[in-house]
This record gives sequence, C-alpha cells and structure tokens, in this order.
Amino acid sequence: MPLASRLRARHARLLIVGCGDVGLRVRRHLGAHWRVLALNREPARAAALRAQGITPLAGDLDAPATLARLAALAQRVLHLAPPQGQGERDTRTRALTRALRGHPLRAVYVSTTGVYGDAGGAWVAETRATAPATDRARRRVDAEQGWRRWGRMQGVVASVLRVPGIYALDRPGGDPRERLRRGAPVLAPADDVYTNHIHADDLARACIAALWRGAPQRIYHVADTSQRTMGAHFEAVAAALGLPPPPRLTLAQARAQLTSTQLSFWLESRRLTTTRLTRELRVVLRYPDVLTALAAG
Repeated sequence: MPLASRLRARHARLLIVGCGDVGLRVRRHLGAHWRVLALNREPARAAALRAQGITPLAGDLDAPATLARLAALAQRVLHLAPPQGQGERDTRTRALTRALRGHPLRAVYVSTTGVYGDAGGAWVAETRATAPATDRARRRVDAEQGWRRWGRMQGVVASVLRVPGIYALDRPGGDPRERLRRGAPVLAPADDVYTNHIHADDLARACIAALWRGAPQRIYHVADTSQRTMGAHFEAVAAALGLPPPPRLTLAQARAQLTSTQLSFWLESRRLTTTRLTRELRVVLRYPDVLTALAAG
C-alpha cells in the first residue's frame, strides 16, 4: 500500500508550519483525503492556501500568544519555517514547541546542512558533530536541539531532516537555469567546493516518509546522489541545456565582490551520505541528479 494511503488510513490531520513551496508540494503528494492545516501570518494569503486544499490558521511564530490554538489540532506537525533573522538562538521553535505541548504523535523539523560548517570536501554522515560557522547556522543547531529535547521530554517522535540546496524547474528562486541565464559566477576549479542538492518534490516525499517512518529524535540527510563541485554542477546544467558555462572567480575575487552571506555558501565544502534516507525512510529519489530533472522537463 502506498505510504500516503497508509497515512490516510490512520492519521489524516497534518499541521504545516511554514507552508511555502515545499509545503504545497507535500500537500499535493498527500492527496485529497488528508486534512492539512497551515499556520499563516499573512491574511492576504489565506485564499491561496484554501485553493490548494489547505485550512489556514491565523498565527505568527514571532507572536507566541497567537499560537495557543495549535495545541490539539493535528497528530503530525511539519516545521518548514526558518528561524528569525537575528541571534544565535531560534525563538520561533521555542514558541512553537511550547504551544504544541505533548499532543502530536510525530513532528518533523526541516533544517539545513549548513550546521556542519566546512568539512573540507570530506564525506559527512549524520553522526558528525555540528560546527556552525554563521549565526544563521547556529540558529538552526539551536532549533534542532530544541525539537529533539522537546520530543524526549514529551514522548513525541521528533525527527530532523538536514537539507542542502533545494531546486526545481518550477520553484521560485530555485531554478538552476535562471542562475546560468543571469551569468552568476562560480569558483575557479582550484578553489571550488563540493555542493549538495535535492529536488523540491523529493524533499516533499522525504518529509512525508519522515512523518510516518522517522525514528525518535533521529537526524536524516535529504540529498540527491550527485557529488560534484559547485562549478561542475552548473557546468553540467549548462551543457545539458546548451547554455554558456558560468564565469569563474578565484576565491580572492569572490571575497572582493560578494556579500558575506553569499560568500558563506562558497566557503563550505562537504559530501553527504544518505544511507538513512534510503534504508530507514525508504525513499527512492525520483530525481537522483539534476540532469534527471532537466531530462524530465
């Protein structure tokens, strides 16, 4: 029986916190029989959520008093919202877990592989110690720890998905073709870093798998099987599409031209193992490589 069908048979109510592109894809993969609710702080977006079969719930992670009604609404919670923009601690996760108390059976928090910092191109498993190099990554580590600690205290299965760059040809801001068309540079081969990616639809399917199969307080990498440097990745995309390859910059040139936020993504190199994704969550990727997605259109 398909996973979504088994989910429907037993627990058909899901709360999504941070229902953007990936959340909408989760909703589509679940099908019509699920009742999906989404925390929504933008009243103007409520009609668009309803059009997708999602019940909007007014609330704001930055205003904890608005979250009180979330306590007993859903058996499963998918947390896709990022932390707030400043500081080393994630106040939003604290507010959400306090509001939920112990009611959900399972929760999944979608984090980032940026929590590892720079691994020098080494293979990275989920057991590797975190070494965040930016406040943005430190907030993610704090959020992960908060969810796992809360899960242990409340007896809730709280799984963490660590996710690299998300792409899809129809994803706003996540279409690799757009980067090439605007001539965005990559690092010169001598300075290049290993980069990791996941198609937005495969991430959505991994979220559903974790909501059903995730182990208590377990961490999972969600990444495709490609293992290229950033420059090689975009050169492969360019070759597949018949577009010019991206311009190359030395690291010294990049330091002079890029913002500190942009540069932070160029200073971390790692390759992710995904054994837990395939063996424990039993996810079979539809797009194991960006070239597969390009071929599918």
